[in-house]
Amino acid sequence: MWVDSHCHLQSLSDSEGALERARAGGVERIVCVGTDLETSREAVELAAHHDDVVATVGLHPHDASELDAQWTELAALARTSGAVAVGETGLDFHYLHSSRDAQEAAFRRQIQLAKELDTALVVHSREAWDDTFRVLADEGTPPATVFHCFTGGPAEVRRALDAGAYVSFSGIATFRSAGEVRDAARLVPIDRLLVETDAPYLAPEPHRGRENEPAWVVAVGEALADATGRPVAELAAATAACAIAAFSIPRTTKGNCQ
Repeated sequence: MWVDSHCHLQSLSDSEGALERARAGGVERIVCVGTDLETSREAVELAAHHDDVVATVGLHPHDASELDAQWTELAALARTSGAVAVGETGLDFHYLHSSRDAQEAAFRRQIQLAKELDTALVVHSREAWDDTFRVLADEGTPPATVFHCFTGGPAEVRRALDAGAYVSFSGIATFRSAGEVRDAARLVPIDRLLVETDAPYLAPEPHRGRENEPAWVVAVGEALADATGRPVAELAAATAACAIAAFSIPRTTKGNCQ
C-alpha cells in the first residue's frame, strides 16, 4: 500500500484517469491539497466523491496577498468534514509572488487555525528555512506538522525533526543532483517519513518532463528505499501508516505509526 501524501488532483489534465492509474499501481490513499479558496473547494469536492481521497484547505505563500479576501471562507471550509489539514501554507522567498510580510501573516493565521482545529498543518518552505522555523517556534508547532516536498539537507531536516514534524519527500529525491535531499532522508526515522508526488509538478525519474501523477509516488518510494537501505515493501507500509497518522485518515493497514 502506498499513500501519496501531497498532490494537486484538481490541477491534473485528467484527474479521473490519474486516480484509476494510481489505484491500479497500489496507491490506496491520496491527499489532495488546496492552495487557495478555489482549489481548496475543488479538493473538498474530490474527497466527497472518492473514498480514497482526502482534502486539505489552505493558502499557498504565492497567494498570501489574498488572505483578507479569502480567509473567512477558507476558515469555514477547513471546518468541514471533508478537510483533514490546513495548508499548504508557509514561506517561499524564491519567487516572492506575495511579499514576505504577507506570507508570514498568512502562515501565522493558518498555524493558529490548525491548532484551533487540532488538525494537521502542511508546510511549504523554499529559501526561507530560518524564518519558517522562527514562525513555527513563535506560534507553537502543531503536533501533526508536515514539511512537504522537502528540499533541504541534513541540517534542515534535523531542525524539522526537532520541531516534531513529519518530513515528506517528492520526486526531487530521484534526481541525480539531489544528493543532499537523499542525505536528509537517511536521517528521518521511519515513523516520521512520508512520500508524495506534488503532482502535476516534479515528476520523478524516469518520467521527468511529463505531467506528474499520483501513480508515480511508487517511483519516489523506491528511490527512498534505495537511499535509506530499506526494503521497498517496508517503506511503503511505514510511509502509508505515517500518512494515515498525520492526516487522521481511517486506517486500512498496519504500520509503525500510532
